[in-house]
Amino acid sequence: MFDIKSELKKLPKEPGVYIMHGANDEILYVGKAINLKNRVSQYFQKNSKSPRIEKMVSKIKRFEYIIVDNEVEALVLECNLIKKHRPPYNVMLKDDKTYPYIKVTLNETFPRVFITRSFVEDGSKYYGPYTDVYAVRETLDFIKELFPLKVCNKEFKEISSENRPCLNYHIKKCLAPCRGDISVKEYRDMIDQVCSFLDGHYDNIIKKLTEKMNLASENMQYEQAAELRDKIVAIKKVSEKQKMNTLSNDEIDVIGINLIGSTANVEIFTVRGGKLLGREKYAFKNVEGATESEISETFIKQFYIKRFYIPRSILIRNNLEDKELLETWLTSLKGSKVTINVPQRGEKNRLLEMAEKNAHETFKSEDKTINPSFLLARLIGLDRIEKIEAYDISNIGNSDIVGGMVTFVNNKPKKSFYRRFKIKFTDGQDDLKCTYEVVYRRLNNVKTEDEAFSILPDLILADGGAGQVSAIERALDDAGYSVPVVGMVKNSKHQTKALLVNGKNIPLAKYPEIFKFIYEIQEEVHRFAITYHKNLRSKGLSKSELDEIAGIGEVRKRELLKRFGSIEAIKKASIEELLEIKGITAEIAKKLKEKNS
Repeated sequence: MFDIKSELKKLPKEPGVYIMHGANDEILYVGKAINLKNRVSQYFQKNSKSPRIEKMVSKIKRFEYIIVDNEVEALVLECNLIKKHRPPYNVMLKDDKTYPYIKVTLNETFPRVFITRSFVEDGSKYYGPYTDVYAVRETLDFIKELFPLKVCNKEFKEISSENRPCLNYHIKKCLAPCRGDISVKEYRDMIDQVCSFLDGHYDNIIKKLTEKMNLASENMQYEQAAELRDKIVAIKKVSEKQKMNTLSNDEIDVIGINLIGSTANVEIFTVRGGKLLGREKYAFKNVEGATESEISETFIKQFYIKRFYIPRSILIRNNLEDKELLETWLTSLKGSKVTINVPQRGEKNRLLEMAEKNAHETFKSEDKTINPSFLLARLIGLDRIEKIEAYDISNIGNSDIVGGMVTFVNNKPKKSFYRRFKIKFTDGQDDLKCTYEVVYRRLNNVKTEDEAFSILPDLILADGGAGQVSAIERALDDAGYSVPVVGMVKNSKHQTKALLVNGKNIPLAKYPEIFKFIYEIQEEVHRFAITYHKNLRSKGLSKSELDEIAGIGEVRKRELLKRFGSIEAIKKASIEELLEIKGITAEIAKKLKEKNS
């Protein structure tokens, strides 16, 4: 159990992002802090809070955090996480959920430069995102003043000296490419200078502006000097290095390791397009005597063996004995060059330090258990497993047959994704046909707005062996989707004893962590399906023809339906069969037959 009071004491006094989770492990809120300990502790103190925050705090069951170097990094990461997870209590940030980019429309003959909050793959070049909107606007104004670029979105079909230029031409803010006053090459040279400036080559411009500012001040042109000063400040703000977004277009995985005693904690940061997009946590037990290099090498082998996407660069702390061999292997998997690097300084070293710091904090604050999804993926030959769906059919007789779907995300049940199905198109007790119907109906909802259906799972667990697996695979084929399906093969006590993978049984006796995880999923889907079935039967029992017969109450109704399965079957039963039911006397049996004769 997560003890909030004790976890608050462990919080570091460092900047970072905190994530509040609810009872079903859903993300309630994401926030930033310059001091995590002070900020997170405030939520649990008896002070005045807004009704929205009070409600949010009442639902918090656990929290986690990511340490960064400064508040700017926390702000950028907070934005990325809010955009990804859309927490319900971050509504105040809804109108400013994305930071601005500067866009250069290189796909146009005469490119434009402007601010946008959307990122579209259209051949344009983007700079950012930036956290200071005012500074971006000031810089863009400066660029437009320094470079008289086209601002209209017209694509000129014909360039002619007879074309009428716009007002910007007359106020010397556009060189009128529409009428041929500047050639395509000359205009592109100007755009190259703009890109060079936005790429960070701004020292010369700041130097020239500073000289102009000093000259204006000496000439007592204080208003002009102030304007130049503000421009310099704005450019410096834009040029501030944001480590979350300054790695060009690098594709990097950053592996931070914390090795204490017999446990190694691993934190892997995913950097794509120069942005820190997410992290994953893993832990290994019983590693006494192993070095960090050995842990790194083992993790790389296990993590990437069948991983779908491999980055161009992997950052680790220590050199590996088999580094070249691993690089050759990874390159063959990716199909292009992959390097394993050990940074000593600069931004990449800082990212590695950040991953290591978070691995250490994870070690201090979390239960060091092995990630069961990671182990399950290794066991059945998948690169990774985040989302699992499991199905079960529940029935007694031929009435009220139902199916249940439960979803586990990152090893934990996500109850908001659970779904119930009342069997509509299958007659009688045919578990395989019912399984097919439930899964096929679920897949038919992939293109709906229901998030539980719109994201396909990484794995489907069938409640049974080859028959159930085959039924689900047929549903996938007929719906046009491909998802790995594994059967949960049971013993005489209805407990999963093995997994059916590609037609072969893998006993779970040697894998206690996986067995516990599969058992939890099996019990949960069974509970969910049978609860729905009982509820439907209760509703059906509450009103029926049996209520009209004296001497038949709720208990006897249940016994009759349990024995015969439906009202129709009860009507067809003989007096002798009815008398076999506990509590049914000859008089009651006679009334039943008279009622239905």
